[in-house]
Formats: sequence, C-alpha cells, structure tokens
Amino acid sequence: MKVLYAGTPETAVPPLEALHEDPRLQVVAVLTREDAPVGRKKTMTPSAVARRAEELGLPVLKANRVGPELHDALRATGASIAAVVAYGALLPQAALELFEHGWINLHFSLLPQWRGAAPVQRALMAGDRVVGASTFVLDQGMDTGPVVGTLTDEVSEEDTARTVLDRLAHTGAPLLAESLLGVASGAVHPEPQRGEASAAPKLTGPDARITWSHPAVVVAHHVRGVTPEPGAWTEFDGQRVKVERVVPAPQVTGITPGHVEIRDRQVFAGTGSYAVELTRVQPAGKKSMAALDWARGKQHMEQVAFV
Repeated sequence: MKVLYAGTPETAVPPLEALHEDPRLQVVAVLTREDAPVGRKKTMTPSAVARRAEELGLPVLKANRVGPELHDALRATGASIAAVVAYGALLPQAALELFEHGWINLHFSLLPQWRGAAPVQRALMAGDRVVGASTFVLDQGMDTGPVVGTLTDEVSEEDTARTVLDRLAHTGAPLLAESLLGVASGAVHPEPQRGEASAAPKLTGPDARITWSHPAVVVAHHVRGVTPEPGAWTEFDGQRVKVERVVPAPQVTGITPGHVEIRDRQVFAGTGSYAVELTRVQPAGKKSMAALDWARGKQHMEQVAFV
C-alpha cells in the first residue's frame, strides 16, 4: 500500500523509519515543513524528517501549509493514504480529501486528553502518571477526529518530556502501521472520541519559568515537562539560569521559596512546601554545570534567591 508520510521534528523520525522498513507498506513521498533558521546565526536548516527522508532516498515535499498549490504534487505521489506525525499545520478540508483512505495521525496522548502541539509536555507538567499515544483520522479540528487505536505508557520519576517522547515515538510506530492497514482494508472502524478534552498548546519561553511558591512536587513536574525544550528557567541577579533537573526533598524544610542553601554538599531551593534539590544548572552565557559548583561560586549563600 502506497503511503505519504507527513512529519517534521526528531520525534517523527522513528515512525518514518518503521513505515519505510515495513514490507506491507511503501512510503512514496515525505511532506515536511520548510527549512527554518536555527541557532544564533539563524542558519536555514532542513527538518529532522527531511534529513532522514533524503538519507532513505525518499522524495521530499516542503511546505508550511497544504494549500491548493500543493494538491497536484500530493496526488502525483500515487499514495492512497497519508500518515501524519507532528507535521505542524492544520489541514483544510480540500487537503483531507486528497487520498482515498484519508490521513491517519499518530498523536502522543490518550485522546481526547491533551489535544495540541505539546501533549507529553503538558501531561508531565500536570503530574500525569500514565500517558500514551493515539492514532486517529484527521479532520479539520485540533486533534478531534475519530480514534483508530491507542497504547499506554507509565511515567517514572526520572522521565522528562524527551525520554517519554522518545519511547512513544518508537512504540507508536507499530500502532501507526497497523492503523494505516486497518483503515485502508476496512478491518478497523474508527470510534468517536469520548471523555473530557484537555488542551496542550505549544510551550513558550514564559511557560517554562519556575514559580518557586508552588509546592515542591509541582515544581519538579514543571521542570520535567519543559525539559529539554523550552527548558526550565529562573532568574538570579537579573540573569536567567536554566534548571535542568530538581528532586523533591521532603526532609529539607525551613527554606523560603526561591532561596538557595548548601547543606551537606547538596544544593536546595525553597518552594511553597518543602525544598527541592538542584542537581544541574546553566547560568546565562555558560555551559551546564553541577549545581554545587555554581552555588560555591556565590560568596553569600544566605542571600542567594531566585525570582
């Protein structure tokens, strides 16, 4: 069966590889977003999916929207169905009708929970212990189409958005393949989404700022959810400090929210409940370092506080 694959970020690479290797499927072309500026020098860089598709020898179409000007090229691929993983744009109705069996999206949440661009990040920030992935038939809404299949995944205390997304990208690939085949053959009948919906809008820099007055567990969930992107941060002495990981420390109390103390060669920051241990930080303009090394460089720790 001929398949068009649409995806953009690194997370969308494992499913592309899996579909490409599946003898039951033929990925005939890849649709991805246009090259984008990256880094301080704003170098125009192809997406992770574009780079991998070219390595696999697959034709690549680049577009930030699937408008009428792209329809002929998509039809010319000969695909009868499209697979979508984090392509990054809503499709108009005319585009949804291009392929005989439609567009099947792999989304990293248990729909209708966490509809939007940052489902895993928002789930971890909310403290969800069980996450998952869903395949569904694209419609014009934001992740609102009928569900084809799901899988679940348990979150550990060590997980960040990066580790969960990596797992789901790999475990979700077989689900996507079976969903494509099931929908195309008529063996699977998508079901309308049921339950209360929640939104997972894209994260911005301000979203990642730590609020030290929140309880320790909430702070820890927040840091894990925004790691590695956009990256948890706070301010010290008027400059940003990235916080790479914190560990709730219920045995440490008596520290004012945001204040930092060294106790027994460990660095703790106060929150709205008990403290959290800081393990690694990245001061503005510097490389990542052990929190203890950073804290030792401050002369008056009793006066150090994040804002």
